[in-house]
Amino acid sequence: MKKYRCLICGYIYDPAEGDPDGGVAPGTPFEKIPDDWVCPVCGASKDDFEEVQD
Repeated sequence: MKKYRCLICGYIYDPAEGDPDGGVAPGTPFEKIPDDWVCPVCGASKDDFEEVQD
């Protein structure tokens, strides 16, 4: 699964880890995260994330 980076603070969303504190279970692809989810570090919206290129 692809990782995504917050353009504001650089946080990397890793689907293998999810965001348990934000209600996102491990194994959840970025596309399946609810639209109202925000970056756990800076509060940016999903629109402020880009796919990390390997």
